[in-house]
Amino acid sequence: MLSKRTKYIQLFSEYFQIALGIVLASIGLKAFLLPNGFLDGGVTGMALLVKSQVDINLSYLLIVFSIPFLILGYYTVSKRIVIKSIISILGLALFIHFENFETITDDKFLISIFGGLFLGAGIGIAIRNGSVLDGSEILGVFINDRFGISIGKVILAFNIILFSITAFVISTEVAMYSILTYIVTAKVTDLVIEGFEDFIGVTIVSKDFAKIEASIITKLGAGMTLYKGRKGFGSTGEKQDFDIIHTIINRIDIKKMYRIVADIDENAFIVEFDVNNVKGGVLRRYLDRKKGKKLAQFLEEQNL
Repeated sequence: MLSKRTKYIQLFSEYFQIALGIVLASIGLKAFLLPNGFLDGGVTGMALLVKSQVDINLSYLLIVFSIPFLILGYYTVSKRIVIKSIISILGLALFIHFENFETITDDKFLISIFGGLFLGAGIGIAIRNGSVLDGSEILGVFINDRFGISIGKVILAFNIILFSITAFVISTEVAMYSILTYIVTAKVTDLVIEGFEDFIGVTIVSKDFAKIEASIITKLGAGMTLYKGRKGFGSTGEKQDFDIIHTIINRIDIKKMYRIVADIDENAFIVEFDVNNVKGGVLRRYLDRKKGKKLAQFLEEQNL
C-alpha cells in the first residue's frame, strides 16, 4: 500500500505534468496553427474550423465541443479520467483565452511541423497522466465498446470527414497542410506516450534452444525467459520436449538477433511482436558480460 505522502506526491506530479501539457498545446495552437488558419484533427480541429468561419473565441468553442465527448466518457471510461479531463480542457481553454503568443513564423511547412509537434507533445503528456485534451479518443473508445470498431479507425474516419469539410469550406491547400499537422501531432503523441525507445518482443522455437539461448546472451547481451514446451507435430514430424525462448530487445538489434539464430538453426520458428510498455528487468541496460557474476557463472555452466 502506498503511503498518503506518496499518493500526494504522485497526484502533484500528475497535475504538474498535465499543466505542462496544457502550456505546450497552447503554444502549438496560438503561436502556430490559429494565427495561420491551420487545423489539427479531432475536437481541436473542429473548434479551429468553426473559428475560421465565425468570430467566436476559440476557448468557448473548445469547451462547447468537448461537452458531448465528456458525457460519452462518463459512460465509457473511469470517472477519475473524466474529472481530470474536464480540469485539463478548462485549463487549456483558460490558458488560450488569457495568453497571447507572438507568431513565430509564416512558413507554412514549419507551421504544420512545429504546430503539430507542440500540440502532440501536450496531448501525449496529458494522456500519460490519465487525462485527455481532445475528446475524439473518448469517442473512439465509446464506439469500440458498442460496435467493436477499432479506436484507430473511428478517429481516422472522424478526421477524414473533418479534413474533407476543410477542403470544401476553406481550401484544398489548407486541408493538406492540416493533414500534415495531424500526422505530426499523432506521431509525437505516440512517442510521448510510448517513449522514444522502440522495443520488440521475440519468441523463438528451435531444437537447438540451448545454443541459441547462450548465443543471444553472449553476443547480444539480452535477458530472456524460458518456457517449457511439450512435444507436438510440425512439418518435420513429431517434436520432442524443448524450451521456448522469449526475449524483449530494442528494435535496432532485431537484425543482429536474426543473424544469431540463423547461424545456429536456419529453420528456427520465430514470432516477432510489438511491445507497448516495459517495466522492470534488465532490458534498459542489457546484460554486461564483464560485470555480471551470475551471467559469468551461467556461461561457465554452459561451457561457453
